[in-house]
Amino acid sequence: MRIAIVNDTPLAIEAMRRVLVVAGGHKLAWIARDGAEAVTLCAQDRPDLILMDLIMPRMDGIEATRRIMARTPCAIVVVSADVNRSAGKVFEAMGAGALDAVNTPVIERPGSPGGDALLAKIDTIARLIGAAGSPGRPPSHEAPKQPSGFHPDQLVAIGASAGGPAAVARILSALPEDFPAAVVVVQHVDQQFAPGLANWLHCQTPLRVGLAQEGDRPQAGQVLLAGQENHLAFASPTRLTYTRQPSDCSYHPSIDVFFKSVDRHWQGKAIGVLLTGMGRDGAEGLKALRDRGHHTIAQDQATSAVFGMPKAAIELDAATEILSLDKIGPRLTNMLAYAVRA
Repeated sequence: MRIAIVNDTPLAIEAMRRVLVVAGGHKLAWIARDGAEAVTLCAQDRPDLILMDLIMPRMDGIEATRRIMARTPCAIVVVSADVNRSAGKVFEAMGAGALDAVNTPVIERPGSPGGDALLAKIDTIARLIGAAGSPGRPPSHEAPKQPSGFHPDQLVAIGASAGGPAAVARILSALPEDFPAAVVVVQHVDQQFAPGLANWLHCQTPLRVGLAQEGDRPQAGQVLLAGQENHLAFASPTRLTYTRQPSDCSYHPSIDVFFKSVDRHWQGKAIGVLLTGMGRDGAEGLKALRDRGHHTIAQDQATSAVFGMPKAAIELDAATEILSLDKIGPRLTNMLAYAVRA
């Protein structure tokens, strides 16, 4: 891949350059010392991936990410000295369209875990970009048998990637405290950021937000967020689990894996929502839900930070509705309130 570096610290730039050289197979496209320069260079020569710092003079990484994704969109990974301490800014950058975040590697130790972590992120993005042009066909599933004594409930299944934290927060903030459905969210985010994201989302909504745990049973008025590198999925009509399979997905956790598990196991009313993100993850799963008769929603292009995933779903005819972000929360509330009254 052609990779650009945006950072105002010479040691950080050299550390990342060395990681790329040692790994091989990648080309350094250009280097920018602040966000404003990055926006200009990206317009002149768009790379496959940008390694973006957060704190820089003139224009920070959040604003640079926002402008690049609006004008010349490409994959962006936040690379900062301590991403855990900058979790709020990381979520802002992801809301603007960044795909992921990682600590800056240490120049004194080119083979350090920091360098390995950065290469792992780059490999993930490479697979994602490669998968973006590969159309898929959703498998069909036989209708599951309904166990005796099971009472159907309501479920909202949400998938999101680049730009997702802000989009998910917007939807959850529009849901009332007595929302009559369980909500499960699969957001492409590194496991180390998942607890911070759950806490942040908890402050955006009257609903209870927490990380999904092995064996959890979704409840009305509760939001469960995928919180591991493994895939979150339903193991039965009422119980969640984490699984490593399939191992060849571009993202762990995968939205497709979760949506397809809803299709196989959930026996009540489900609504699938696919939000902003790069690539195709979630499109096939959303199609499986629609084919089963569940209502499905894709975020529209105008309000998506990155229109890749919703676009892929729309091309598969997987979306019952295509809605702007501000309309999704009220639509969910109205649909489920009507279902309860009925």
